Amino acid sequence: MSKSLALLIASLLLTTLAACNTVQGVGRDIESVGRAGKDAMH
Repeated sequence: MSKSLALLIASLLLTTLAACNTVQGVGRDIESVGRAGKDAMH
């Protein structure tokens, strides 16, 4: 994995976590980030 891709994923994850207000929201956002990453890889 290239450094720029890792940096992009990390920044998206941090942004997502910062936008969450509840534990349930965190789980839902992490799941959506994981799906987006999986889709981008395939």
